[in-house]
Formats: sequence, C-alpha cells, structure tokens
Amino acid sequence: MKFDVTVIGSGPGGYVAAIRCAQLGLKTAIIEKYATLGGTCLNVGCIPSKALLDSSEHYHNATHTFETHGIDVKDVKVNMPQMIKRKNEVVSQTCSGIDFLMKKNKITVFHGHGSFVNKNTISVAKADGTTETVETDKTIIATGSKPIAPAAFNYDKKRVITSTEALNIDKVPKRMIVIGAGVIGLELGSVYARLGTEVEVLDFADRAIATMDKDCSKELQRSMKKGLGIKFHMSHAVTEVKGTSRSVTVKAKNRKTEKEITLKADYCLIAIGRRAYTDSLGLENVGIEKDDKGRVVVNGHLETKVPGIYAIGDVIKGAMLAHKAEEEGTLVAEVIAGQKPHIDYNLIPGVVYTWPEVAAVGQTEEQLKEAGIPYKVGKFPMKALGRARASMDTEGMVKMLAHKDTDEVLGVHMVGPRVADMIAEAVAVMEFRGSAEDVARMSHAHPTYTEATKEAALAATGNRPIHI
Repeated sequence: MKFDVTVIGSGPGGYVAAIRCAQLGLKTAIIEKYATLGGTCLNVGCIPSKALLDSSEHYHNATHTFETHGIDVKDVKVNMPQMIKRKNEVVSQTCSGIDFLMKKNKITVFHGHGSFVNKNTISVAKADGTTETVETDKTIIATGSKPIAPAAFNYDKKRVITSTEALNIDKVPKRMIVIGAGVIGLELGSVYARLGTEVEVLDFADRAIATMDKDCSKELQRSMKKGLGIKFHMSHAVTEVKGTSRSVTVKAKNRKTEKEITLKADYCLIAIGRRAYTDSLGLENVGIEKDDKGRVVVNGHLETKVPGIYAIGDVIKGAMLAHKAEEEGTLVAEVIAGQKPHIDYNLIPGVVYTWPEVAAVGQTEEQLKEAGIPYKVGKFPMKALGRARASMDTEGMVKMLAHKDTDEVLGVHMVGPRVADMIAEAVAVMEFRGSAEDVARMSHAHPTYTEATKEAALAATGNRPIHI
C-alpha cells in the first residue's frame, strides 16, 4: 500500500501528527508496535498515573480532611484491585477514543514493529510472525521513550521497578524507595504515600524537581514532607540496588559528607529519566543520525538529514512532554503540506501533578540571572486567597518574573491547587508578549485560585498586591 505520510508510533505526537496530516488531505498511515494505540502516555504514562493520583487524593482527603469539612466517614479502606481496575478502564476508554479518531479521519492503522527497509519502504513485523510492507512518500518517526534503568540497579520488574510496573501494584506496600526526585518519581511516590506507604526519595541533585524554579522546588518538597511524610535524601549517589523475592535494599552515599545510608523497602521505583526509543527501527538503513544521547538529529523543521523523514517528541531533543510532541506533530504535518508553522519552545509549559500541583512556563529566576537579563519578581501566597481557604488548599504560591525595563512577562512559576490549568493564562499572555501590568489589569473572577496570578502581577509591577 502506498501512502503520502506514514507515522511510526501512536503516542500523542504520533496520533496528532497523523490526524493533522489527514485533515490536510494527505493519505496517512500509522504504525503501532503494541495492540493498543496511544503510546506510553495513554497506556502506561500520563493518563493512568493521573487516574491513580486522583483516586489516591480522594482517599487521602477522606482520611485527613473530611472530618474538618463536617463529613464523618468511618472504616475508610483502600481497595487496591478496584483502584487499578478503574485506572485500566480510564486507559481503555481513552485508547478507544484514539481508535475512533483514526477511523473518523480515514487513517490506516498497522499493528507491528515498523522499521526502515529504505527511504520509502517500511517493514511491519506483526505479532503473529508475518510481515507487511508499507510504501510511503514521507515518514514521521514518533516512537517516544523508555524508562532509563541502569544495569547496576538490577531492574527485575518485580521488586525493582519503573513507572510501568508501579501503575499495577495490587497491594499497598508498607515501604517504597524512589530513586529520582523528578516529575515521575514525585507523582508516583505521592500516590503511594497518600495510600499509607512509607516513602523515601533519593536523588543525586540537591533539590527536588531540580530543573524547575528553586522556589517551586522548596515549596513542593516542604509540602510533601509535611503533608505526606515523604523523606528526602538529596545529594545522594546510589551505589547499590539489590532485590529479593520479598524486598529490596538500596545503598547510597551523601555526595557532600561521604556518609553512607542503607534503606530497605518492599519496592524500589527507578525514576531517573527516560531515553529515546530507537531500537530496531532500521535507522542505519537510511542513514539517519543520532546524537550522543541516542536521540534522532533533526533540523529546525524537525526533518532528519534524510529528506522526507521527520522525527518528533521524546525521540528528539527537548522536554519529554506529551503536549510538546503534539505541537511538533502538528508542525511537521503542516510543513509537509507546504505551510510555515512555528513553535516557541520557551512557551511550552511544564507540570508536576502532585498535590499541590506545580506548573511553570518561560524562564526561571536562575536562568535570568545566568543570562544577565534584568528582571523583577512578584510573588503571592495561596494562603491569602479566600478560595484556597474555602477548599483547604492553602499551600503554594504564584511567582511572576517580568523584565525590569519593559515589564514583559518572562516566566511564571506556580505551586498550588489546579495550577496545571491556571498556567494556560500565563502561556497566553506570554504568547502575545504581554506585560505584568496587562495581567494586573485583567479582571479575574472572585473567588478563584487564578486571583493569585493577578496578585503576583500586581506585586511584580511595583509591590502593590491588594490582598497581602
């Protein structure tokens, strides 16, 4: 079969690219290695983790805040099999939605492992041992990423696990060690901490979510320690991970003091990052280059050195975010169709779905200092909001960074309830190169969490917030 465009991989980047190609009148095919569409995000990533995060938050509220709200609940118990069942149902419904979208847009779906035979030919190895050949004019590589699990960590999928296995534990563990204080480690660590697991987090860096603004790191780490009892061992290098049939032991050394610690738990979750997945794609058959981290090398139009072959999402450089992959999928589809799209990577927001949530867009204060850009800061604490007090979600803050001379908003960093949704306002303002004063003069509904953004903008324009 001959297609105008073939997409390898059906995660958010891949399926969005396929849909946009089809919308633009291109005959499109998509190849997916697994039985269900949706890639890591829908099957073992974003969607199932958020389902468990919400379920665990309901339980935590029932056992910690309901009484204060005047709701008496007795004998609250965790039904882990039901929690996992509901998570699986959410995943199934979401993946079925992608199936529907493929049919709606007349996209041909191939299930099997796709690999390049040559520039215009892709072989699809199916689960039953047969192969099928796809002829294509253009190809988009959207194969995503896999968790990094160093051999020294003795990853066995039983006691030493990654995020994939952590989504299917059918009994609440007594203790869990998390290696990595990044987004994945803290999200899944918080799930089990809410359910009653004693969680300890190890990280080589000196603070949690080290790539985000320091104030956000400080707020989140303090909240998780105080509210969930999570113990943090920062600036530690893991030296040994050993699992048995019933437990796991982790040894680590403090980078500053050289002091060694030994931790024991039911599970050890490895959450130190992900690597681009390019295994057995036949890239060498067409001369596609990879960088020193195994990522596909692309130009400004996300095209590889081989004309007509593009790559998007986790398989290329940049933040490993589903929405980043979606924007890139749309860009490539429109480039192929002859349009001239553009992505401002500085304005792709990042979110941590703990509670409180963390969200950010633009430059951090540390980045502005390093670049020598003059800036001013406006902060506003969530505890000063009537809406936050009403919902008992008073932890966190909104921090706005604006140019000292022009007042243009350069970065917004949030910790608090529903900031994953609130950050879109900051993205919109920054897309139009708005100023802190622009935000300060916008009417924000009362009472809402977003009032904190307005107040932070007021603070940035001259230290004149109203409610503090």
